[in-house]
Amino acid sequence: MILTTSLVLCYLIGSIPTSYLFAKALKGIDIRQFGSGNVGATNTYRVVGKLPGLLVLIIDILKGLICVALVAKLFLRLGVAIEPATYGMILGFMAIVGHIWSVFLGFKGGKGVATSAGVFIGAAPDVFLWGLLVWVAVFAWKRYVSLASIATAAAIPVIFSILSRPASYVIFGSLICAVTVYKHYPNIKRLVRGEENRISFKKK
Repeated sequence: MILTTSLVLCYLIGSIPTSYLFAKALKGIDIRQFGSGNVGATNTYRVVGKLPGLLVLIIDILKGLICVALVAKLFLRLGVAIEPATYGMILGFMAIVGHIWSVFLGFKGGKGVATSAGVFIGAAPDVFLWGLLVWVAVFAWKRYVSLASIATAAAIPVIFSILSRPASYVIFGSLICAVTVYKHYPNIKRLVRGEENRISFKKK
């Protein structure tokens, strides 16, 4: 019962539709009907503004981090008998599932990149930093958020393996990254066709 409660709690934390709520509160719009239609930080940045986009990014990261760093510790103290590192990754994965398939948005949502980042920050900060380096390098090269996210997703399980992390990290890291790449399938098609939007920091 305690284990089930923790899984449901992290799913609900992940399900909080940050981008949707910011767009409704600040512009009175359903962000799913604007821009790329994605419920995430990048689309918030494009549609609502830079500061709201940054705030959405931070909150979505915190959703994953809270589940790994706080919820896991709380329920381990309450008696959950699972190896701590594995348990943290399981709860982090539930937060990502909630973000991607939010109960508050009819089981639809974002792509899970920021929430995944929060999970890796909490579970393996050094792996996160290596992944961030990959993301920054690819983004600086091509200016595609989607391409940088896909490349990082592919790199994370490799980084876990190179650093000889526990098998549970490699397994859940691979699962998280596979889901991330799957959610970017529309972006992959646009990248192939040369139709994906780049991020520009130049003032219009």
